[in-house]
Amino acid sequence: MTKSVVFDVGMTCGGCSAAVTRILKKVEGVEDIQCDLDEKKVTVVCDDETDEQLMLAKLMKWSEASGKSVALASA
Repeated sequence: MTKSVVFDVGMTCGGCSAAVTRILKKVEGVEDIQCDLDEKKVTVVCDDETDEQLMLAKLMKWSEASGKSVALASA
């Protein structure tokens, strides 16, 4: 089974979305990543066992370096 996890990410350009995609692709269980620059949302399709807090932690590390905001989107 798979699930979708949505993050609010302060992406402003293609470089931001490429960095986010590159980071999330390294997480085990991630199957697909869709970045929406206009809505500033990233949707990740992953295995049910994939920990969204792990993905958030990896994105937060990027956030600290880039100065961009990152949060798990509210349902």
